[in-house]
Amino acid sequence: MRTTPILPEFGLATLWLLLSGFGLSPSLIPADQILSGGPPKDAIPALTNPNMETADAADLWLEKHDLILGIVIQGKTRAYPVRIMNWHEIVNDHIKGKSFVISYCPLCGSGMAFDTDDHFGVSGMLYQSDVLLYDKKSESLWSQLMMQAVAGSRTGEKLQLLPIEHSTWQTWKTRHPNTDVLSRHTGFRRDYSRNPYAGYESVSGTYFPVYHHDERLPSKTWVIGLSMGNRHLAWKLDDLKKSGSHLLTWHQHRLAISVHGEGIQIRDVESNKILPVTRLYWFAWVAFHPDTELVK
Repeated sequence: MRTTPILPEFGLATLWLLLSGFGLSPSLIPADQILSGGPPKDAIPALTNPNMETADAADLWLEKHDLILGIVIQGKTRAYPVRIMNWHEIVNDHIKGKSFVISYCPLCGSGMAFDTDDHFGVSGMLYQSDVLLYDKKSESLWSQLMMQAVAGSRTGEKLQLLPIEHSTWQTWKTRHPNTDVLSRHTGFRRDYSRNPYAGYESVSGTYFPVYHHDERLPSKTWVIGLSMGNRHLAWKLDDLKKSGSHLLTWHQHRLAISVHGEGIQIRDVESNKILPVTRLYWFAWVAFHPDTELVK
């Protein structure tokens, strides 16, 4: 479980990073804004090629309203329960020879999938309250929400975002009854029935500082964020659920928005491609995209 920040001062924060084995040069972000989340490197253990189980087996322990991160690759579906992701944050996985990483930051509520052959671990460090991953080859630090390496020898390299659906187990299973599901048998002793962040969603503040605030919405409002080029757009999740499936024109892009319970899917009408969107707290989206347009 995350705790309050430690070693927040510039000199101590830099020393902590160096002792953890992470280089700071070059860097895209200020060193004094990289904070320890409490647990050290790999204390939150990433999963690699984890066990999967059937939807029927998952029904024995998942509740219908439990949140999952769902992905579809080459017609194969897979669900990653948030109650497991809370304890591991990163899953290095593959489907039909295609490697990818599932990343979840409990502090931002952000679940994202990246198309990559790299294996990642949990650094124990945060930037703007968001998890910093590290790759096992170079031990460079990568920002989840910036989708790129921000410190170390690979600074500036970017990750390719894959579409995932942040939905409820019931909704995902109804649409994908043959889905595989990340198993509780991870090889680690964790109580997956317990939420280590219980109560965090209901308080307005954050455990760690962010460096841009926007009062257009309360900070813990759930939003759906979309980036296209250098433009960023966000919707309140509740507004999308109320409006249902519809078409929207945004900067000459025709978008088809499909609503499946808690799950939101956005397709570019012209290319007919599903666009990667991120469900997360408003404070996190706007901290990284301060110029975002908010659809009301």
